[in-house]
Amino acid sequence: MQQLVIVSFGKDNQYDFKVNGVAAADDARKWFDHEFTVLECDVATPTGKILAVDRILSVAKYAGEGRFRDRGTWAEQFVRYTAAILGRDLIRVDVEHYSIGY
Repeated sequence: MQQLVIVSFGKDNQYDFKVNGVAAADDARKWFDHEFTVLECDVATPTGKILAVDRILSVAKYAGEGRFRDRGTWAEQFVRYTAAILGRDLIRVDVEHYSIGY
């Protein structure tokens, strides 16, 4: 199964990644937990609980557009693990509007 993950930082700053193969959801959660900590992400939630989508959006935001523009290993891991956690054929990570669409 091939998945498409689109990471958008605005109308003209969109990066499309095709994901082949499936990563383990546990590995994906661990990777996002690690990156969330390393990037010193901060998310204010009314309940105090940080959901998987909050981690995905925050990691993308704090990592910055440059990592996606460069299309390096880090970006490939981000989209692969995003696809693993969300399990959809098409995923749009809209960093500018802090939302995820399918």
